[in-house]
Amino acid sequence: MSVSHTSRGLALAVILALAATGGVVLAQGDDAASGTAPMAAADASGSYEVGGIEVDVTGKTAEAARMAGWRLAQRKGWTMLSQRLGGSGAGLSDGALDGMVSGIVVENEQIGPNRYVAKLGVLFSRARAGSILGVAGLGQRSSPMLVVPLQYSGGVGQVFERRSDWLDAWTRFRSGNSSVDYVRPAGTGPDSLLVNLGQIGRPGRLWWRTILDQYGAIDILVPTVRLYRQWPGGPVIGVFEARHGPDNRMIARFTLRVSNNDGLPALLDAGVKRLDEAYQGALKDGRLMTDAGLSYTPPDAELPADDSALDEAAAAAAAAAATTDPGSTAVTTSVISVQFDTPGASAVSSAEAALRGIPGVRTALTSSLALGGVSVMRVGFDGDPAGLVAALEARGWQVQGSGTTLRIRRPLLPPPSVGTSDNSTG
Repeated sequence: MSVSHTSRGLALAVILALAATGGVVLAQGDDAASGTAPMAAADASGSYEVGGIEVDVTGKTAEAARMAGWRLAQRKGWTMLSQRLGGSGAGLSDGALDGMVSGIVVENEQIGPNRYVAKLGVLFSRARAGSILGVAGLGQRSSPMLVVPLQYSGGVGQVFERRSDWLDAWTRFRSGNSSVDYVRPAGTGPDSLLVNLGQIGRPGRLWWRTILDQYGAIDILVPTVRLYRQWPGGPVIGVFEARHGPDNRMIARFTLRVSNNDGLPALLDAGVKRLDEAYQGALKDGRLMTDAGLSYTPPDAELPADDSALDEAAAAAAAAAATTDPGSTAVTTSVISVQFDTPGASAVSSAEAALRGIPGVRTALTSSLALGGVSVMRVGFDGDPAGLVAALEARGWQVQGSGTTLRIRRPLLPPPSVGTSDNSTG
């Protein structure tokens, strides 16, 4: 019996600790009584969000009052969502809502021994709610847009060079109700090298197209904020700009203000929402058009030029060899396209060096670079491509393909052997 009282006291302590936080998203499966920490919804962009739901309920315990408040928020949220999407607003059973709700957003809450007062948001699964309401699961959305959040603070601009409050605000933003398909980089790995303050000022379409291919997007959005502090600890003014495309065209501009630095997260969250509204408006009236220079160009259209250049170089090398040694037999030089993994810049140089070290390889140049993906190398080889395949396999490479198109990989190390032990008891 004492264990039960201890567990209940621990659960109440966890609930009271959570009451001090705002804007927390809890997955529907989380159980406050178990002491599990809140977790962000796995895919908020795939959910309908209904916010600003006020509840004021009582219960036998603080935990019971909170769960009753969440139940009430689900019912109110479903009615609001149904009316918003043109439905009748008819209610559903709690069991049906439990299977449809993907998360509860705690905007603000106050917990007492027997009372729960809160302002909540509810995330409904877009696929399940859409099927019941008879609307399309994803609705009409824009093409994928790469978000490059630019912040100026203290006169210094930054994107992914270091963590910023502006980047955190875009991470918190749930885009499920937006008609703009945002592609938001995590800001880790090569992000700080590919997308930085200097890149925003470069209008060159070729390199922008290369970057967009890395993230699966077709256009660029540059939401910008300039933070001005009146004095230390005093008011903070944020000047927000919605910019678009490699030419950094202005779509909207507005100013928000908070009384002190403690309100900065709320200021930035409000700015993100208004910028999203500006981008949605630009999409609706046709101002969010993709630049023709960013359109995808099939790689096959560029290969003949590269092949001819390599063929000419290989032919010239073969002719020079024949001139140096008149008695030698002419050898046909093949131009081979080799695909290889490039998790980083060092993988490019090491792969080129490995290919150049094979006898018969005259040229090995990377013609298509994709850091973090698969790059393409054009190899000039004296002899039949089958000879290059044999040489690669002899050096430990795994080779797929045939003819003049090959795919090479380094073999994976075998998993360590684990000895068995007899843990059976008599």
